[in-house]
Amino acid sequence: MPHIAAFHPQIVHFVVALSIVGAVLRWISLSGRLAFTRPAAATLLLLSAGAAVAAAESGDQAHERVERIPTVAAAVRAHEGAGEWARDALLVVGALELVGLALVRRDRARRWAEIASAVTCVAAVGAVYKAADRGGDLVYSSVGGPGLRTGDTADVHHLLTSGLFEEAMLARSEHRAADADSLIAELARRNPGDVEVALVAAQSLMTDRKDPHAALAALDRIAVPDSQPQLKMRVAFTRADVFAAAGMKDSARAVLEKLVSENPNNPRIRQRLERLK
Repeated sequence: MPHIAAFHPQIVHFVVALSIVGAVLRWISLSGRLAFTRPAAATLLLLSAGAAVAAAESGDQAHERVERIPTVAAAVRAHEGAGEWARDALLVVGALELVGLALVRRDRARRWAEIASAVTCVAAVGAVYKAADRGGDLVYSSVGGPGLRTGDTADVHHLLTSGLFEEAMLARSEHRAADADSLIAELARRNPGDVEVALVAAQSLMTDRKDPHAALAALDRIAVPDSQPQLKMRVAFTRADVFAAAGMKDSARAVLEKLVSENPNNPRIRQRLERLK
């Protein structure tokens, strides 16, 4: 089979959609009320079985590189095992659907094959759900496979950026200001031209170092293009927050009043101004 590891995310979503819709249609078809559901269910369930084979193969092709990441291997194996169960269950469903199609001229026997398929679909959809849940654990909890799909080193850098930021937020929530400051400083060092990172670093100077003057100086160095009005507003909000935290409420109010004049229909700005008053 060709190398299809990069397409694993797309393929597995087809498996989920085809298997669930196919199973629902198969159960509806047993009522005999909607004639179209009988062939539609067979088509979708056969497609889901084929997609499951491709999903398992693409996952197998991808797993070795992902397992090299420390602490990720167990999550990879759990997802891989669940995926193989889902594939096998859908292959059984597919086989039953083929039996039903082969018995097209024998209604009673065909109906029993379709009933068996419908019952097996319940287990198959459960297996698909379990595999999807394990895949979610791998992506969102273990951060498996950064840069695997595109091969772009920028994707790996995005992972590091996210990790530094989230670890800093955790340290801040646990009142470890020095650790948060160190992590944000490293984030800024690795992203010297990023405006959003510069804003986060300026916020850290106030929040973690308690240095409003350094924070204001850092904000003064941030140049936001006119094409990013939301980011400009975030910078202004941060400036107002720094002024307020430093006890300079008149300056904070002036920043917000300027924002109100520029954005008269924005309720968030007025709410901030009211809280400051």
